[in-house]
Amino acid sequence: MWALRRASIYLRNRGSARICSAKSQIASCYSENYNAEFTASQVRRRFCNSSSSWKSSPVVQYVSSLIGAKSSGDHNGVSEDASSGLETRDDDDDDDDDELEVLDDENDVGEVKSPKTVGLTKVVLSVPPNELRRALDEWVEAGNQVTPTDASFTLQFLSKRHLFGSALKLFDWLDSREKIEFTESDYSTRVDVIAKVQGTFKAEEYIRQIPESFRTEIVFNTLLRAYVIASNVHKAEKLFRTMKNLFPLKCASYNKMLFLYKRFDRKRFTDLVSLMEKEKIKPSSLTYQILIDVKGHSNNIHEVEQIFEKMKSDGVEPRLRHRASLAKYYIAGGLKDKAEAVLKEMEGGDLVKNRAACYFLLPVYASLGKDNEVGRIWRACESNPTLGECIVAIKAWGRLKRIKDAEAVFEEMFKILGKPSSKYYAILLNVYADHRMVSEGEDLFRRLRESCTNVRVQAWDALVKLYVGVGDVEKADAILEEAIQHNRRKPNFGSYLKVLDGYAGRGDVQNTEKIFTRMRYAGYTKKRGPFHSLLYAYINAKTAPADGFGERMRRDRVHPDNKTARLLARTAAFRKPPVSSGGRNGIPE
Repeated sequence: MWALRRASIYLRNRGSARICSAKSQIASCYSENYNAEFTASQVRRRFCNSSSSWKSSPVVQYVSSLIGAKSSGDHNGVSEDASSGLETRDDDDDDDDDELEVLDDENDVGEVKSPKTVGLTKVVLSVPPNELRRALDEWVEAGNQVTPTDASFTLQFLSKRHLFGSALKLFDWLDSREKIEFTESDYSTRVDVIAKVQGTFKAEEYIRQIPESFRTEIVFNTLLRAYVIASNVHKAEKLFRTMKNLFPLKCASYNKMLFLYKRFDRKRFTDLVSLMEKEKIKPSSLTYQILIDVKGHSNNIHEVEQIFEKMKSDGVEPRLRHRASLAKYYIAGGLKDKAEAVLKEMEGGDLVKNRAACYFLLPVYASLGKDNEVGRIWRACESNPTLGECIVAIKAWGRLKRIKDAEAVFEEMFKILGKPSSKYYAILLNVYADHRMVSEGEDLFRRLRESCTNVRVQAWDALVKLYVGVGDVEKADAILEEAIQHNRRKPNFGSYLKVLDGYAGRGDVQNTEKIFTRMRYAGYTKKRGPFHSLLYAYINAKTAPADGFGERMRRDRVHPDNKTARLLARTAAFRKPPVSSGGRNGIPE
Protein backbone atom coordinates (compact mmCIF):
# COMPACT_ATOMS: atom_id res chain seq x y z
CA MET A 1 0.00 0.00 0.00
CA TRP A 2 1.16 3.50 -0.83
CA ALA A 3 1.54 4.62 2.79
CA LEU A 4 3.32 7.94 2.46
CA ARG A 5 3.48 9.12 6.01
CA ARG A 6 2.15 8.66 9.51
CA ALA A 7 -1.16 10.18 10.47
CA SER A 8 0.59 12.56 12.86
CA ILE A 9 2.72 14.14 10.12
CA TYR A 10 1.25 16.99 8.17
CA LEU A 11 2.50 19.55 5.72
CA ARG A 12 3.03 23.11 6.84
CA ASN A 13 -0.09 25.24 6.86
CA ARG A 14 0.51 27.24 3.72
CA GLY A 15 -2.74 26.49 2.00
CA SER A 16 -3.84 23.25 0.46
CA ALA A 17 -1.23 20.68 -0.52
CA ARG A 18 -3.06 20.28 -3.77
CA ILE A 19 -0.94 21.73 -6.56
CA CYS A 20 -3.35 21.57 -9.44
CA SER A 21 -6.43 23.56 -8.49
CA ALA A 22 -6.32 25.97 -11.41
CA LYS A 23 -8.91 25.63 -14.18
CA SER A 24 -7.10 26.54 -17.35
CA GLN A 25 -7.60 25.86 -21.03
CA ILE A 26 -5.06 24.50 -23.46
CA ALA A 27 -4.66 27.79 -25.32
CA SER A 28 -3.94 29.77 -22.19
CA CYS A 29 -1.19 27.34 -21.28
CA TYR A 30 0.74 28.50 -24.32
CA SER A 31 -0.24 32.15 -24.46
CA GLU A 32 2.88 33.45 -22.71
CA ASN A 33 6.16 34.00 -24.47
CA TYR A 34 8.52 31.09 -23.96
CA ASN A 35 11.30 31.66 -21.46
CA ALA A 36 13.51 28.68 -20.79
CA GLU A 37 15.53 30.37 -18.09
CA PHE A 38 14.79 29.43 -14.53
CA THR A 39 14.10 32.44 -12.32
CA ALA A 40 13.83 32.79 -8.59
CA SER A 41 10.28 34.02 -8.88
CA GLN A 42 9.28 30.73 -10.51
CA VAL A 43 10.31 28.71 -7.49
CA ARG A 44 9.77 30.19 -4.04
CA ARG A 45 12.56 29.11 -1.74
CA ARG A 46 10.47 28.64 1.35
CA PHE A 47 12.76 26.21 3.12
CA CYS A 48 16.18 27.83 2.77
CA ASN A 49 16.48 30.12 5.76
CA SER A 50 18.11 27.61 8.08
CA SER A 51 19.93 24.32 8.03
CA SER A 52 17.10 22.62 9.89
CA SER A 53 14.53 23.27 7.18
CA TRP A 54 15.55 20.33 5.00
CA LYS A 55 16.47 18.11 7.91
CA SER A 56 12.98 18.51 9.36
CA SER A 57 11.29 18.48 5.97
CA PRO A 58 8.25 16.23 5.49
CA VAL A 59 10.16 14.35 2.79
CA VAL A 60 12.29 12.76 5.52
CA GLN A 61 9.17 11.58 7.32
CA TYR A 62 7.62 10.63 3.99
CA VAL A 63 10.50 8.33 3.12
CA SER A 64 10.42 6.79 6.56
CA SER A 65 6.69 6.23 6.22
CA LEU A 66 7.18 4.72 2.79
CA ILE A 67 9.73 2.26 4.13
CA GLY A 68 7.79 1.62 7.31
CA ALA A 69 10.56 2.71 9.65
CA LYS A 70 10.92 5.40 12.26
CA SER A 71 12.62 8.47 10.83
CA SER A 72 16.01 9.25 12.26
CA GLY A 73 16.22 12.57 10.48
CA ASP A 74 19.09 13.60 8.28
CA HIS A 75 21.74 13.68 10.94
CA ASN A 76 24.20 12.63 8.26
CA GLY A 77 22.34 14.63 5.68
CA VAL A 78 22.53 17.77 3.66
CA SER A 79 24.92 20.46 4.79
CA GLU A 80 23.73 23.92 5.62
CA ASP A 81 24.96 25.23 2.31
CA ALA A 82 23.24 22.52 0.33
CA SER A 83 19.98 23.00 2.18
CA SER A 84 19.32 26.16 0.28
CA GLY A 85 17.75 24.02 -2.38
CA LEU A 86 18.78 26.05 -5.38
CA GLU A 87 22.43 26.12 -4.44
CA THR A 88 23.21 23.02 -6.50
CA ARG A 89 25.68 23.94 -9.21
CA ASP A 90 25.03 23.01 -12.77
CA ASP A 91 28.55 22.32 -13.91
CA ASP A 92 28.78 18.64 -13.07
CA ASP A 93 28.36 17.18 -16.52
CA ASP A 94 28.31 13.57 -15.39
CA ASP A 95 25.53 14.16 -12.88
CA ASP A 96 23.47 16.08 -15.43
CA ASP A 97 23.85 13.29 -17.98
CA ASP A 98 22.92 10.64 -15.44
CA GLU A 99 19.83 12.53 -14.35
CA LEU A 100 18.56 12.92 -17.90
CA GLU A 101 19.08 9.21 -18.48
CA VAL A 102 16.96 8.52 -15.40
CA LEU A 103 14.24 10.70 -16.89
CA ASP A 104 14.54 8.80 -20.18
CA ASP A 105 13.88 5.53 -18.35
CA GLU A 106 10.18 6.32 -18.39
CA ASN A 107 10.00 7.87 -21.84
CA ASP A 108 6.74 7.11 -23.55
CA VAL A 109 8.38 5.85 -26.74
CA GLY A 110 9.09 2.13 -26.58
CA GLU A 111 12.21 0.23 -27.47
CA VAL A 112 12.93 -0.37 -31.12
CA LYS A 113 14.34 -3.32 -32.97
CA SER A 114 17.30 -3.59 -35.31
CA PRO A 115 17.15 -1.23 -38.30
CA LYS A 116 18.38 -3.98 -40.63
CA THR A 117 14.80 -5.16 -41.17
CA VAL A 118 13.49 -1.76 -42.29
CA GLY A 119 14.52 -0.37 -45.67
CA LEU A 120 13.24 3.11 -44.88
CA THR A 121 15.61 3.34 -41.92
CA LYS A 122 18.57 2.41 -44.10
CA VAL A 123 17.75 5.20 -46.54
CA VAL A 124 17.45 7.79 -43.78
CA LEU A 125 20.74 6.74 -42.22
CA SER A 126 22.57 6.79 -45.54
CA VAL A 127 22.33 10.56 -46.16
CA PRO A 128 22.68 13.78 -44.14
CA PRO A 129 19.42 15.52 -43.14
CA ASN A 130 19.62 18.17 -45.89
CA GLU A 131 19.68 15.46 -48.57
CA LEU A 132 16.97 13.32 -47.05
CA ARG A 133 14.00 14.56 -49.11
CA ARG A 134 15.76 13.86 -52.40
CA ALA A 135 16.92 10.40 -51.28
CA LEU A 136 13.45 9.42 -50.10
CA ASP A 137 11.79 10.65 -53.30
CA GLU A 138 14.22 8.59 -55.37
CA TRP A 139 13.67 5.55 -53.15
CA VAL A 140 9.90 5.73 -53.59
CA GLU A 141 10.22 6.33 -57.36
CA ALA A 142 12.23 3.10 -57.51
CA GLY A 143 9.12 1.21 -56.42
CA ASN A 144 9.51 1.09 -52.65
CA GLN A 145 6.59 1.77 -50.32
CA VAL A 146 6.42 3.50 -46.97
CA THR A 147 4.13 1.71 -44.54
CA PRO A 148 2.84 3.26 -41.31
CA THR A 149 4.68 0.57 -39.33
CA ASP A 150 8.00 1.28 -41.03
CA ALA A 151 7.52 5.02 -40.63
CA SER A 152 6.78 4.71 -36.90
CA PHE A 153 9.70 2.36 -36.37
CA THR A 154 12.15 4.63 -38.21
CA LEU A 155 10.99 7.75 -36.38
CA GLN A 156 11.36 6.08 -33.01
CA PHE A 157 14.71 4.63 -33.99
CA LEU A 158 16.05 8.05 -34.96
CA SER A 159 14.72 9.65 -31.79
CA LYS A 160 16.20 6.98 -29.55
CA ARG A 161 19.58 7.54 -31.12
CA HIS A 162 19.34 11.33 -30.90
CA LEU A 163 19.29 11.79 -34.68
CA PHE A 164 16.73 14.53 -34.25
CA GLY A 165 17.57 16.51 -37.38
CA SER A 166 16.94 13.49 -39.60
CA ALA A 167 13.77 12.64 -37.67
CA LEU A 168 12.37 16.15 -38.19
CA LYS A 169 13.13 16.03 -41.91
CA LEU A 170 11.45 12.63 -42.17
CA PHE A 171 8.36 13.96 -40.41
CA ASP A 172 8.21 16.88 -42.84
CA TRP A 173 8.58 14.55 -45.82
CA LEU A 174 5.84 12.23 -44.55
CA ASP A 175 3.58 15.26 -44.08
CA SER A 176 4.19 16.36 -47.66
CA ARG A 177 3.08 12.98 -49.01
CA GLU A 178 -0.12 12.93 -46.94
CA LYS A 179 -0.29 9.14 -47.11
CA ILE A 180 0.65 8.25 -43.54
CA GLU A 181 -1.73 8.57 -40.63
CA PHE A 182 0.26 9.26 -37.50
CA THR A 183 -0.36 7.39 -34.27
CA GLU A 184 -0.32 8.77 -30.73
CA SER A 185 3.26 7.54 -30.42
CA ASP A 186 4.24 9.33 -33.65
CA TYR A 187 2.78 12.62 -32.44
CA SER A 188 4.62 12.21 -29.14
CA THR A 189 7.89 11.56 -30.94
CA ARG A 190 7.38 14.60 -33.16
CA VAL A 191 6.75 16.89 -30.19
CA ASP A 192 9.97 15.60 -28.63
CA VAL A 193 11.98 16.12 -31.82
CA ILE A 194 10.64 19.64 -32.40
CA ALA A 195 11.40 20.62 -28.81
CA LYS A 196 14.99 19.42 -29.17
CA VAL A 197 15.67 20.90 -32.61
CA GLN A 198 13.57 24.08 -32.61
CA GLY A 199 12.74 24.69 -28.96
CA THR A 200 9.70 24.19 -26.77
CA PHE A 201 7.91 27.23 -28.15
CA LYS A 202 7.70 25.53 -31.57
CA ALA A 203 6.62 22.31 -29.87
CA GLU A 204 3.76 24.23 -28.25
CA GLU A 205 2.71 25.56 -31.66
CA TYR A 206 2.77 22.07 -33.13
CA ILE A 207 0.57 20.64 -30.37
CA ARG A 208 -2.13 23.10 -31.35
CA GLN A 209 -2.10 21.52 -34.83
CA ILE A 210 -2.51 17.95 -33.57
CA PRO A 211 -6.03 16.51 -33.97
CA GLU A 212 -7.86 16.87 -30.69
CA SER A 213 -8.33 13.11 -30.33
CA PHE A 214 -4.54 12.71 -30.18
CA ARG A 215 -3.90 15.43 -27.60
CA THR A 216 -3.44 12.79 -24.94
CA GLU A 217 -1.51 12.57 -21.70
CA ILE A 218 1.35 10.87 -23.54
CA VAL A 219 1.70 13.72 -26.03
CA PHE A 220 1.48 16.41 -23.34
CA ASN A 221 3.88 14.42 -21.18
CA THR A 222 6.48 14.75 -23.92
CA LEU A 223 6.22 18.53 -23.78
CA LEU A 224 6.29 18.39 -19.97
CA ARG A 225 9.52 16.43 -20.15
CA ALA A 226 11.00 19.11 -22.44
CA TYR A 227 10.12 21.79 -19.88
CA VAL A 228 11.74 19.72 -17.12
CA ILE A 229 14.95 19.31 -19.14
CA ALA A 230 14.97 23.07 -19.76
CA SER A 231 14.44 23.67 -16.00
CA ASN A 232 11.44 25.81 -16.92
CA VAL A 233 9.55 25.45 -13.67
CA HIS A 234 6.83 27.97 -14.50
CA LYS A 235 5.90 26.37 -17.82
CA ALA A 236 6.09 22.86 -16.37
CA GLU A 237 3.76 23.75 -13.51
CA LYS A 238 1.29 25.45 -15.82
CA LEU A 239 1.18 22.48 -18.20
CA PHE A 240 0.87 20.04 -15.30
CA ARG A 241 -2.17 21.94 -13.99
CA THR A 242 -3.70 21.90 -17.46
CA MET A 243 -3.11 18.17 -17.83
CA LYS A 244 -4.57 17.47 -14.42
CA ASN A 245 -7.77 19.24 -15.39
CA LEU A 246 -7.98 17.21 -18.61
CA PHE A 247 -6.95 13.68 -17.63
CA PRO A 248 -6.70 11.38 -14.62
CA LEU A 249 -2.92 11.54 -14.62
CA LYS A 250 -0.70 8.49 -14.34
CA CYS A 251 2.45 8.20 -12.29
CA ALA A 252 4.69 9.19 -15.24
CA SER A 253 3.42 12.77 -15.16
CA TYR A 254 4.00 13.09 -11.43
CA ASN A 255 7.48 11.62 -11.79
CA LYS A 256 8.52 14.37 -14.17
CA MET A 257 7.48 17.01 -11.67
CA LEU A 258 9.18 15.12 -8.83
CA PHE A 259 12.33 15.06 -10.91
CA LEU A 260 12.09 18.81 -11.46
CA TYR A 261 11.41 19.64 -7.82
CA LYS A 262 14.14 17.27 -6.64
CA ARG A 263 16.59 19.52 -8.40
CA PHE A 264 15.12 22.92 -7.58
CA ASP A 265 12.53 23.01 -4.80
CA ARG A 266 12.40 20.40 -2.08
CA LYS A 267 9.40 22.00 -0.40
CA ARG A 268 7.33 21.52 -3.53
CA PHE A 269 8.79 18.04 -3.84
CA THR A 270 7.23 17.10 -0.51
CA ASP A 271 3.97 18.84 -1.45
CA LEU A 272 3.75 16.74 -4.59
CA VAL A 273 4.54 13.57 -2.68
CA SER A 274 1.63 14.39 -0.38
CA LEU A 275 -0.61 14.94 -3.39
CA MET A 276 0.39 11.55 -4.82
CA GLU A 277 -0.63 9.95 -1.54
CA LYS A 278 -3.93 11.78 -1.59
CA GLU A 279 -4.60 10.80 -5.20
CA LYS A 280 -3.55 7.19 -4.49
CA ILE A 281 -0.91 7.25 -7.23
CA LYS A 282 1.04 4.00 -7.13
CA PRO A 283 4.81 4.64 -7.27
CA SER A 284 6.65 3.35 -10.32
CA SER A 285 10.20 2.19 -10.81
CA LEU A 286 11.24 5.77 -11.61
CA THR A 287 9.52 7.09 -8.47
CA TYR A 288 11.70 4.80 -6.38
CA GLN A 289 14.80 5.86 -8.31
CA ILE A 290 14.09 9.50 -7.49
CA LEU A 291 13.58 8.66 -3.81
CA ILE A 292 16.79 6.64 -3.69
CA ASP A 293 18.66 9.60 -5.17
CA VAL A 294 17.13 12.06 -2.69
CA LYS A 295 18.30 9.99 0.28
CA GLY A 296 21.56 8.94 -1.37
CA HIS A 297 22.64 12.51 -1.99
CA SER A 298 22.12 13.21 1.70
CA ASN A 299 24.37 10.22 2.58
CA ASN A 300 21.58 8.48 4.45
CA ILE A 301 22.61 4.97 3.42
CA HIS A 302 20.35 3.22 5.92
CA GLU A 303 17.22 4.73 4.41
CA VAL A 304 18.47 4.12 0.87
CA GLU A 305 18.65 0.42 1.77
CA GLN A 306 15.19 0.50 3.28
CA ILE A 307 13.67 2.18 0.22
CA PHE A 308 15.36 -0.45 -1.92
CA GLU A 309 13.85 -3.28 0.15
CA LYS A 310 10.44 -1.60 0.26
CA MET A 311 10.54 -1.35 -3.51
CA LYS A 312 11.06 -5.10 -3.81
CA SER A 313 8.39 -5.92 -1.24
CA ASP A 314 5.92 -3.76 -3.21
CA GLY A 315 6.52 -5.90 -6.27
CA VAL A 316 8.60 -3.35 -8.19
CA GLU A 317 11.63 -5.24 -9.46
CA PRO A 318 14.83 -3.20 -9.07
CA ARG A 319 16.48 -2.46 -12.39
CA LEU A 320 20.19 -2.29 -13.12
CA ARG A 321 20.07 1.47 -12.63
CA HIS A 322 18.63 1.12 -9.13
CA ARG A 323 21.34 -1.37 -8.18
CA ALA A 324 24.07 0.80 -9.69
CA SER A 325 22.78 3.76 -7.66
CA LEU A 326 22.83 1.66 -4.51
CA ALA A 327 26.44 0.66 -5.21
CA LYS A 328 27.37 4.29 -5.93
CA TYR A 329 25.95 5.47 -2.61
CA TYR A 330 27.70 2.63 -0.79
CA ILE A 331 30.99 3.87 -2.24
CA ALA A 332 30.20 7.45 -1.22
CA GLY A 333 29.51 6.17 2.30
CA GLY A 334 32.78 4.22 2.46
CA LEU A 335 31.05 0.82 2.24
CA LYS A 336 33.12 -0.59 -0.59
CA ASP A 337 32.56 -4.27 0.27
CA LYS A 338 28.82 -3.79 0.04
CA ALA A 339 29.25 -1.97 -3.26
CA GLU A 340 31.28 -4.80 -4.75
CA ALA A 341 28.68 -7.33 -3.63
CA VAL A 342 25.98 -5.37 -5.47
CA LEU A 343 28.14 -5.20 -8.60
CA LYS A 344 28.69 -8.95 -8.61
CA GLU A 345 24.95 -9.45 -8.24
CA MET A 346 24.35 -7.12 -11.20
CA GLU A 347 26.84 -9.03 -13.31
CA GLY A 348 25.13 -12.32 -12.61
CA GLY A 349 28.18 -14.40 -13.46
CA ASP A 350 27.78 -14.12 -17.22
CA LEU A 351 28.33 -10.83 -19.02
CA VAL A 352 27.42 -12.37 -22.37
CA LYS A 353 23.90 -13.11 -21.17
CA ASN A 354 23.76 -9.98 -19.02
CA ARG A 355 25.40 -7.58 -21.45
CA ALA A 356 23.14 -4.67 -20.44
CA ALA A 357 24.90 -4.56 -17.06
CA CYS A 358 28.18 -3.45 -18.65
CA TYR A 359 26.92 0.10 -19.16
CA PHE A 360 26.32 0.45 -15.42
CA LEU A 361 29.28 -1.58 -14.18
CA LEU A 362 31.98 0.41 -15.96
CA PRO A 363 31.54 3.76 -14.16
CA VAL A 364 30.98 2.20 -10.72
CA TYR A 365 34.08 0.01 -10.92
CA ALA A 366 35.99 3.12 -11.99
CA SER A 367 34.72 4.89 -8.86
CA LEU A 368 36.17 2.01 -6.85
CA GLY A 369 39.51 2.44 -8.63
CA LYS A 370 39.34 -1.11 -10.02
CA ASP A 371 41.41 -0.94 -13.23
CA ASN A 372 41.30 -4.70 -13.73
CA GLU A 373 37.54 -4.89 -13.38
CA VAL A 374 37.00 -2.01 -15.80
CA GLY A 375 39.28 -3.75 -18.28
CA ARG A 376 37.46 -7.06 -17.86
CA ILE A 377 34.05 -5.47 -18.37
CA TRP A 378 35.25 -3.50 -21.40
CA ARG A 379 36.66 -6.66 -23.01
CA ALA A 380 33.16 -8.11 -22.90
CA CYS A 381 31.98 -5.14 -24.99
CA GLU A 382 35.03 -4.40 -27.11
CA SER A 383 34.20 -6.55 -30.14
CA ASN A 384 30.86 -4.81 -30.76
CA PRO A 385 30.38 -1.93 -28.31
CA THR A 386 27.30 0.25 -28.20
CA LEU A 387 27.57 4.01 -28.25
CA GLY A 388 26.52 4.19 -24.60
CA GLU A 389 29.20 1.68 -23.59
CA CYS A 390 31.84 3.71 -25.42
CA ILE A 391 30.79 6.89 -23.62
CA VAL A 392 30.92 5.39 -20.12
CA ALA A 393 34.17 3.54 -20.93
CA ILE A 394 35.91 6.78 -21.98
CA LYS A 395 34.80 8.39 -18.72
CA ALA A 396 35.81 5.33 -16.69
CA TRP A 397 39.30 5.12 -18.18
CA GLY A 398 39.66 8.86 -17.72
CA ARG A 399 38.76 8.60 -14.07
CA LEU A 400 41.40 5.90 -13.66
CA LYS A 401 44.00 8.10 -15.42
CA ARG A 402 44.30 5.53 -18.21
CA ILE A 403 44.33 8.16 -20.93
CA LYS A 404 45.59 5.92 -23.74
CA ASP A 405 42.74 3.51 -23.10
CA ALA A 406 40.24 6.38 -23.11
CA GLU A 407 41.65 7.58 -26.43
CA ALA A 408 41.42 4.07 -27.91
CA VAL A 409 37.73 3.84 -27.00
CA PHE A 410 37.17 7.30 -28.47
CA GLU A 411 38.57 6.13 -31.80
CA GLU A 412 36.37 3.03 -31.56
CA MET A 413 33.38 5.32 -31.17
CA PHE A 414 34.18 6.83 -34.56
CA LYS A 415 33.51 3.45 -36.16
CA ILE A 416 30.01 3.48 -34.69
CA LEU A 417 29.14 7.09 -35.44
CA GLY A 418 31.09 7.67 -38.63
CA LYS A 419 31.32 11.41 -38.02
CA PRO A 420 30.63 12.20 -34.37
CA SER A 421 29.06 15.50 -33.42
CA SER A 422 30.96 17.86 -31.14
CA LYS A 423 29.23 16.62 -28.02
CA TYR A 424 31.07 13.31 -28.37
CA TYR A 425 34.41 15.11 -28.70
CA ALA A 426 33.49 16.85 -25.46
CA ILE A 427 33.66 13.52 -23.60
CA LEU A 428 37.37 13.09 -24.30
CA LEU A 429 37.97 16.83 -23.97
CA ASN A 430 36.65 16.61 -20.41
CA VAL A 431 39.07 13.77 -19.69
CA TYR A 432 41.93 15.97 -20.87
CA ALA A 433 40.57 18.85 -18.79
CA ASP A 434 40.38 16.67 -15.67
CA HIS A 435 44.06 15.84 -16.05
CA ARG A 436 45.19 19.29 -17.24
CA MET A 437 46.45 17.96 -20.57
CA VAL A 438 46.50 21.25 -22.45
CA SER A 439 48.31 20.27 -25.65
CA GLU A 440 46.20 17.14 -26.10
CA GLY A 441 43.03 19.13 -25.49
CA GLU A 442 44.03 21.82 -27.96
CA ASP A 443 44.91 19.22 -30.62
CA LEU A 444 41.56 17.48 -30.17
CA PHE A 445 39.68 20.76 -30.36
CA ARG A 446 41.48 21.64 -33.61
CA ARG A 447 40.48 18.25 -34.96
CA LEU A 448 36.92 18.99 -33.90
CA ARG A 449 36.88 22.38 -35.65
CA GLU A 450 38.15 20.75 -38.85
CA SER A 451 35.49 18.03 -38.66
CA CYS A 452 32.40 19.89 -37.42
CA THR A 453 31.05 23.21 -38.58
CA ASN A 454 28.79 23.45 -35.54
CA VAL A 455 30.67 23.19 -32.25
CA ARG A 456 28.12 22.73 -29.50
CA VAL A 457 28.24 24.16 -26.00
CA GLN A 458 29.48 20.92 -24.41
CA ALA A 459 32.78 21.14 -26.29
CA TRP A 460 33.27 24.84 -25.55
CA ASP A 461 32.54 24.15 -21.90
CA ALA A 462 35.17 21.39 -21.78
CA LEU A 463 37.74 23.77 -23.28
CA VAL A 464 36.87 26.44 -20.72
CA LYS A 465 37.27 23.82 -17.99
CA LEU A 466 40.69 22.87 -19.38
CA TYR A 467 42.10 26.40 -19.27
CA VAL A 468 40.60 27.27 -15.89
CA GLY A 469 42.06 24.05 -14.52
CA VAL A 470 45.60 25.08 -15.44
CA GLY A 471 45.10 28.60 -14.13
CA ASP A 472 44.83 30.34 -17.50
CA VAL A 473 41.57 32.09 -16.67
CA GLU A 474 42.14 34.82 -19.26
CA LYS A 475 42.32 32.19 -22.00
CA ALA A 476 39.14 30.57 -20.70
CA ASP A 477 37.49 34.01 -20.71
CA ALA A 478 38.51 34.49 -24.35
CA ILE A 479 37.08 31.05 -25.19
CA LEU A 480 33.75 32.14 -23.73
CA GLU A 481 33.70 35.12 -26.06
CA GLU A 482 34.67 32.96 -29.03
CA ALA A 483 31.88 30.52 -28.19
CA ILE A 484 29.35 33.35 -28.23
CA GLN A 485 30.57 34.55 -31.63
CA HIS A 486 30.63 31.01 -33.03
CA ASN A 487 27.23 29.85 -31.83
CA ARG A 488 25.42 33.19 -31.74
CA ARG A 489 24.04 32.04 -28.41
CA LYS A 490 25.09 32.26 -24.81
CA PRO A 491 27.37 29.66 -23.24
CA ASN A 492 25.86 27.47 -20.57
CA PHE A 493 25.77 28.36 -16.89
CA GLY A 494 28.63 26.01 -16.01
CA SER A 495 31.02 27.70 -18.44
CA TYR A 496 30.39 31.12 -16.96
CA LEU A 497 30.66 29.77 -13.44
CA LYS A 498 34.05 28.14 -14.10
CA VAL A 499 35.50 31.45 -15.28
CA LEU A 500 33.80 33.36 -12.46
CA ASP A 501 35.28 30.98 -9.88
CA GLY A 502 38.67 31.15 -11.58
CA TYR A 503 38.86 34.92 -11.22
CA ALA A 504 37.36 34.77 -7.72
CA GLY A 505 39.96 32.27 -6.57
CA ARG A 506 42.70 34.74 -7.54
CA GLY A 507 40.97 37.63 -5.78
CA ASP A 508 40.56 39.43 -9.11
CA VAL A 509 37.55 41.51 -8.17
CA GLN A 510 37.45 43.57 -11.36
CA ASN A 511 37.26 40.57 -13.70
CA THR A 512 34.97 38.66 -11.36
CA GLU A 513 32.54 41.58 -11.46
CA LYS A 514 32.90 41.70 -15.26
CA ILE A 515 31.93 38.02 -15.66
CA PHE A 516 29.15 38.44 -13.12
CA THR A 517 27.71 41.28 -15.20
CA ARG A 518 27.79 39.09 -18.31
CA MET A 519 26.02 36.36 -16.38
CA ARG A 520 23.32 38.83 -15.37
CA TYR A 521 22.72 39.79 -18.99
CA ALA A 522 22.51 36.08 -19.85
CA GLY A 523 19.95 35.50 -17.08
CA TYR A 524 22.33 33.40 -14.99
CA THR A 525 22.31 35.35 -11.70
CA LYS A 526 19.06 33.95 -10.41
CA LYS A 527 20.84 31.63 -7.99
CA ARG A 528 22.97 32.28 -4.93
CA GLY A 529 26.04 30.51 -6.31
CA PRO A 530 27.31 33.39 -8.51
CA PHE A 531 26.79 35.88 -5.67
CA HIS A 532 28.75 33.66 -3.31
CA SER A 533 31.57 33.38 -5.85
CA LEU A 534 31.60 37.17 -6.05
CA LEU A 535 31.95 37.39 -2.28
CA TYR A 536 34.85 34.93 -2.39
CA ALA A 537 36.59 37.27 -4.83
CA TYR A 538 36.35 40.09 -2.30
CA ILE A 539 37.52 37.83 0.52
CA ASN A 540 40.55 36.63 -1.48
CA ALA A 541 41.32 40.23 -2.42
CA LYS A 542 41.07 41.17 1.27
CA THR A 543 38.62 43.95 0.54
CA ALA A 544 34.94 44.53 1.19
CA PRO A 545 32.14 44.96 -1.34
CA ALA A 546 30.07 48.12 -1.43
CA ASP A 547 27.40 48.48 1.22
CA GLY A 548 24.06 46.88 0.47
CA PHE A 549 25.23 43.56 -1.00
CA GLY A 550 22.13 41.82 0.33
CA GLU A 551 19.92 44.39 -1.37
CA ARG A 552 21.89 43.85 -4.56
CA MET A 553 20.91 40.17 -4.40
CA ARG A 554 17.28 40.97 -3.74
CA ARG A 555 17.14 43.20 -6.81
CA ASP A 556 17.89 40.04 -8.80
CA ARG A 557 15.18 38.25 -6.80
CA VAL A 558 17.75 36.16 -4.95
CA HIS A 559 17.37 35.99 -1.19
CA PRO A 560 20.47 35.83 1.02
CA ASP A 561 20.87 32.71 3.14
CA ASN A 562 23.07 31.63 6.05
CA LYS A 563 26.07 31.09 3.80
CA THR A 564 25.65 34.61 2.40
CA ALA A 565 25.65 35.98 5.95
CA ARG A 566 28.83 34.08 6.83
CA LEU A 567 30.66 35.31 3.73
CA LEU A 568 29.56 38.90 4.33
CA ALA A 569 30.79 38.61 7.91
CA ARG A 570 34.22 37.61 6.59
CA THR A 571 34.34 40.64 4.30
CA ALA A 572 33.44 42.94 7.21
CA ALA A 573 36.94 42.47 8.61
CA PHE A 574 38.32 44.34 5.60
CA ARG A 575 36.21 47.44 6.04
CA LYS A 576 38.14 50.53 7.11
CA PRO A 577 36.96 52.05 10.40
CA PRO A 578 35.24 55.43 10.04
CA VAL A 579 37.48 58.47 10.48
CA SER A 580 36.92 60.21 13.83
CA SER A 581 35.96 63.90 13.79
CA GLY A 582 37.43 64.59 17.23
CA GLY A 583 40.76 66.27 18.18
CA ARG A 584 42.12 69.73 17.58
CA ASN A 585 40.80 71.47 14.49
CA GLY A 586 38.99 68.33 13.52
CA ILE A 587 42.21 66.32 13.29
CA PRO A 588 41.83 62.91 14.92
CA GLU A 589 43.92 62.43 18.04
